[in-house]
Formats: sequence, structure tokens, C-alpha cells
Amino acid sequence: MSEIGYVRGDATAPQGEGVKLITHVCNDVGGWGKGFVRALSRRWPEPEAAYRRWHRERAGNDFGLGAVRYVQVGPYLWVANMIGQRGTRTGAKGVPVRYDAIDRALASVAERAAELDASVHMPRIGCGLAGGEWSVVEPLITERLLTRGIAVTVYDIDGSDGSDGS
Repeated sequence: MSEIGYVRGDATAPQGEGVKLITHVCNDVGGWGKGFVRALSRRWPEPEAAYRRWHRERAGNDFGLGAVRYVQVGPYLWVANMIGQRGTRTGAKGVPVRYDAIDRALASVAERAAELDASVHMPRIGCGLAGGEWSVVEPLITERLLTRGIAVTVYDIDGSDGSDGS
């Protein structure tokens, strides 16, 4: 089994050859505008448009914690919008991150990555505005992706705290 590759750089400009799947965490209330999603929206309009449509039409679809929608943004490039946080703010029930939802979403990402023969690229999902701990998220990635032989690269922006800002 390989290890997660850690690099300094921008997860919206994934490195390497072949099909790539950029994975990130979204909230379950339809909010898009802070953290990593801003970088996605600067590069491509499709992931935000798909997320907003998915939320708007949620009464008739699977929108909710643990769900994932895949958006193709280039011939060999996809974005996975994973619903892995409840709300957008820390409150009486704790931080927004929901590790069980991220775990379920990563299981779906593993299936899609295998279908596409894709590598997976991400910021430190769930560990920015969502308030998660990388020491909890990293083993989920190992279990769901690395054990299946899927290459994973995690990107840290220079000068950042290593979080994705979800």
C-alpha cells in the first residue's frame, strides 16, 4: 500500500499524469463562498453551479451528509463535491465536520476513482472552516482510498495552516 503524497501547491492544479479527481468537502445548507470552494470557482464555474442546483433540488435527490456529486471540468479532470459538514458554524453541537459523512463520501470517491482509473487530489479536507482534525481524516483516506491502490495527493498552500477552509 502506498502513502499519501503531501505537496506544497494548489489542489485546483493537480500534478501528475492521467485522469485526476479533485475532492473537497461541502456543507449541507447550500453555502458556497468561503475556503477552498473559492479557489474552485475562480478556476471553473461548473462545480459551484452543480452544487447549488443539487441543493436547490434536494427534495428530489440524494443531497445530504455523505453524498457526492461528480462534475467533469476537463477531458481528464473531475471535481467531487462531498457533503461532509453540517452547517457552516461551530455551535452547541460542536464543529461542522462530520467524519462519518466524509467516510461515506470517500467510499463513493474510491468507487469513482477506480472506474475512471484516476488519482485523487485534495486539500486537507474537513480541516479548515469545518473544524476537523487531520489526525482523524487521514486514516479515513488511508482506509477508503490507499488500501484500494488509489494514489492520493494532499496539497498545502504555502503560508497556510494546511486546511481546506471548507
